[in-house]
Amino acid sequence: MITYNVTVKLNPSIEQKWKQWMLEKHMPAILATKCFDAYALHKLIDHPDDEGITYVAQYFAPDYAHYINYIDQHAPGMRAEGLELFGDQFIAFRTVMEKQA
Repeated sequence: MITYNVTVKLNPSIEQKWKQWMLEKHMPAILATKCFDAYALHKLIDHPDDEGITYVAQYFAPDYAHYINYIDQHAPGMRAEGLELFGDQFIAFRTVMEKQA
């Protein structure tokens, strides 16, 4: 199993709108690509930061090929939508992990 991990630090002023968009539109749209089987959204709670609020979105793919298909075929459009809606009010970094046990 592959976990595509997207860590997002956002301006507190957009938190509610961003979270609603993630849960109602963005994450279901990513699941609809059929590249991932499930997703989860987490908020960091034991990490105070004056620079913003941090969330971690995780998407679970059955294998690396499904993940690559998402990156090649779907990711650019998905990322563009977030930038269009929220501009420079957030930053994101991405990691990919392979489940070992």
